[in-house]
Amino acid sequence: MSTGDAPLILTAQLPQDLHARYTALRRAHFPPERNYLEAHVTLFHALPAMSEEEVTGWCRRIASEYAPVPAKAVGLMSLGQGTAIRLESPAMLRLRDRLADALHGLLTAQDQHRPRLHVTIQNKVTPAEAKTLQAQLAGAIQPQAFAFRGLALHRYLGGPWEPLKTFAFRGRAEA
Repeated sequence: MSTGDAPLILTAQLPQDLHARYTALRRAHFPPERNYLEAHVTLFHALPAMSEEEVTGWCRRIASEYAPVPAKAVGLMSLGQGTAIRLESPAMLRLRDRLADALHGLLTAQDQHRPRLHVTIQNKVTPAEAKTLQAQLAGAIQPQAFAFRGLALHRYLGGPWEPLKTFAFRGRAEA
């Protein structure tokens, strides 16, 4: 697959303080040989490369309309072979639904379903290792309100992602 054919990934941007905190947790607990990324919240996993212009147009439009989107980090989430921070944001899911409707026909089977919003801090470990980390972090992850600051578009490069564009929320509308 050439870079030009590589799928696109769309994420919701965490505020800087949470991004730094969750990236530090990822660095501490994600297997280093597989940790190519900083903390992120994936909205769409594999949009077709040919849709980059259309996706960019929709992201610009939404960013110009919406204010930062309210959310809450609510605690730990088991991934079976990993650990994540579970997030709740009905407003972000509504915004994502709007994008999914606009991009209908371009979505993979995975992206046709609403995601469980989360930040992965550990993955591809044994279930026992995941449970151990969850026990260690049980009291450290407290519920915390925050607002997503925008969207970010990336190109998947077989592990690492190439950052393409960011779209800061700067509007007045509630999602």
